[in-house]
Amino acid sequence: MTTLTRQDLNFGQVVADVLSEFLEVAVHLILYVREVYPIGIFQKRKKYNVPVQMSCHPELNQYIQDTLHCVKPLLEKNDVEKVVVVILDKEHHPVERFVFEITQPPLLSISSESLLSHVEQLLRAFILKISVCDAVLDNNPPGCTFTVLVHTREAATRNMEKIQVIKDFPWILADEQDVHMHDPRLIPLKTMTSDILKVSRALWPKRWLKLHLVLSFVYSDASSA
Repeated sequence: MTTLTRQDLNFGQVVADVLSEFLEVAVHLILYVREVYPIGIFQKRKKYNVPVQMSCHPELNQYIQDTLHCVKPLLEKNDVEKVVVVILDKEHHPVERFVFEITQPPLLSISSESLLSHVEQLLRAFILKISVCDAVLDNNPPGCTFTVLVHTREAATRNMEKIQVIKDFPWILADEQDVHMHDPRLIPLKTMTSDILKVSRALWPKRWLKLHLVLSFVYSDASSA
């Protein structure tokens, strides 16, 4: 069986496109489900063939888009280990985190008869899991905000300034209080290991890209404080 390298199929760019779109939808939905912002700024749309809530607030949308636009070059180079949506209380202490762990294999997997709809089904499963997670979570305190943290591989950290893609939107080292949680508890929400996107059947028939994606939820157990 033959395998192709990441460069042969521009693997990183394809994965980055798929993940960037997915993460944008996921961030909007998390903010809606966890009531970080008033529900009035969200509108129902359809993504992955299911209804989702997306913000219609221009400044919030721009922040999310700029953040993911900066993350995209890192995704292309497979330099991202985790993307974390952190919910902060009024004192800017993290009360919960949604953690997207991303693992891309060094080589492509070949021979799969799955269709693109299979990818949609998998990502839809993640979105549906997020949409119902509030059923098992406590309400957050009022006045919460959020931030997005990106955990990179060590080699990427040394070159962060070189890959700044948006002027006046620089990478900064996360504050310790944004990262540390008191007595954290972990709830695994969803794991996906599957073909993620078919690439140009005319050039590379039956060759697929694989991605391992894990979504987990971390919260601070205030009762043990």
